[in-house]
Amino acid sequence: MPNWREEYSTALCTRDQREKANISVFEAYTRLADRSGKLEKERAEAVRYAQGVSKPKATHSPQGKKSQGTDDGAAPSGLDPLLAATQDLAAAQKSREDLSNKLEQALVKLDRLTRKLNAETQRAADLAVERTQLQIRLKDRDEELRGKAKLLDVSSDIILDVQDELVSLNLQFNMAEERSKRFEEENKQLVDRWMARMGQEAEAMNKASKFS
Repeated sequence: MPNWREEYSTALCTRDQREKANISVFEAYTRLADRSGKLEKERAEAVRYAQGVSKPKATHSPQGKKSQGTDDGAAPSGLDPLLAATQDLAAAQKSREDLSNKLEQALVKLDRLTRKLNAETQRAADLAVERTQLQIRLKDRDEELRGKAKLLDVSSDIILDVQDELVSLNLQFNMAEERSKRFEEENKQLVDRWMARMGQEAEAMNKASKFS
């Protein structure tokens, strides 16, 4: 029969594994921020490029007018990189907003599941303590009765009462142990579902960031 300290330690390990599972979500957000910074830099470079290819001031000579016409024809071509960068930035910002919303929703779910898991972990620890206390009571009662049996000539009626009490304590102990096992299984299923869900959401966000 496992010791309650071992069960409590197992519950703490489960909590640590749950917290480590959040790393993938934070890494996805970091990659998103890096990509946004890169697009901002590209947009700034495109703006500087567009300013560099802007048309010069017109002159009064025919040659100047010809040069001005040539520059007017080249201006739209110079603005193409800026337009493309602006479109890319708009698409990236939309993708960033979508991923940020998904990340915020995932963090809300994570917080809710974290609180629930902490409560269930505390409940498991409380049940383990209760079971240990019942074990100690049963052992102390058994030793007490054994000592009394050696010192006193206990009548058959008293012996029957003692046996009934031992049966009652054993029944309480078995019921507490069954509740503890059932709760451990439910807690394990909850952790497994949570890990699977967070893995799917993290994978979806990673795929979305790759295609953005």
